[in-house]
Amino acid sequence: MGQTARVSAIAWTAAGSLAAWLWLLLCQGFFWRTDVRLPQRAEPDEWPSVCVVVPARDEAAVLPASLPSLLAQDYPGRAEIFLIDDGSSDGTGELARELARRHGGLPLTVDSPGEPPAGWTGKLWAVRHGIGLARARDPEYLLLTDADIAHAPDSLRELVAAARTGGFDVVSQMARLRVESLWERLVVPAFVYFFAQLYPFRRIGEKGARTAAAAGGCVLLRADAAERARIPDAIRHAVIDDVALARAVKGGGGHIWLGLAERVDSVRPYPRLSDLWRMVSRSAYAQLRHNPLVLAGTVAGLALVYLVPPVALVAGLAGGDTASAVVGGVAWLVMAGTYVPMLRYYRQPLWLAPLLPFTAFLYLLMTVDSAVQHYRGRGAAWKGRTYTRPDAVPDEG
Repeated sequence: MGQTARVSAIAWTAAGSLAAWLWLLLCQGFFWRTDVRLPQRAEPDEWPSVCVVVPARDEAAVLPASLPSLLAQDYPGRAEIFLIDDGSSDGTGELARELARRHGGLPLTVDSPGEPPAGWTGKLWAVRHGIGLARARDPEYLLLTDADIAHAPDSLRELVAAARTGGFDVVSQMARLRVESLWERLVVPAFVYFFAQLYPFRRIGEKGARTAAAAGGCVLLRADAAERARIPDAIRHAVIDDVALARAVKGGGGHIWLGLAERVDSVRPYPRLSDLWRMVSRSAYAQLRHNPLVLAGTVAGLALVYLVPPVALVAGLAGGDTASAVVGGVAWLVMAGTYVPMLRYYRQPLWLAPLLPFTAFLYLLMTVDSAVQHYRGRGAAWKGRTYTRPDAVPDEG
């Protein structure tokens, strides 16, 4: 009797997981589809001026693969690049100047903002300094892009054309991250998949919808919208600055758009699991607003949605409980099916789809580790700076 009750509990739990997956499949903005790309656009009669702001801290390893792509932008209007060297110790600023001398192209200004004051994350302090320099040029648009992002030659003109045609205050593209090592193949496509599940791209572009997000590696922002939303001052303490920026702009009545990139790529490598672990855990608990109840709910939700289906299938087969095996297997199949489009977008083999529960378990551990580091006083980090609370003074090293 006890065995029957135990198996029945597994079957009911698996049914809850399957119900969750059916809801995600049909009611979460079709997050699993990867066809949200730059919207229809037409070239404007007159191209507006653009200033590109690149915060950079110890980026000498990736700049040779990224900065030349910005310098070589085929943009018909006036455009200028401001690279803000945020206290680098590896010669980032001088390398940027050398690359500009060697490659030519768009004008490049390299400057440094000094140490951030209390209450500012280092990256946003660098962005603030870059925007301040850019405003002297009175641009209509600002392109905020990270130092590891390589752009196709027509990237800027396509972004501007999309913003002008659609009347968007923000046009952001989720750069295609590198997937070469085994761990990158396992973790990186899932990272974008989970992000889209939290912030369905279709809902972000809807006026009146509350969902707001951007991808920090590539954000085209109207300068007047930035002023209205007080960017970046209003989000100066944000660790997840791209989402905070989108919320500020949309909260002020702005129209934003986010989708997957076609020829905007991150060149930063994450060859080892430890590299990816740091990337996720540095901000995972900040995403949960440092709330232990939200953390507990997130862990329980990840377990129910991603771990229960394979456990139910195996337990059902081992215990002769057909209901658990069937329901768990169907839930796992739906899960894997929703992951296939992202794997295709990243040009990865489809046999990775059934491994999504394993990857989700890694993300669960990374999230818990992020909370542990927070309560140990380590906090979130960006390029050697750690932030233990929104108003904390950055701790170097």
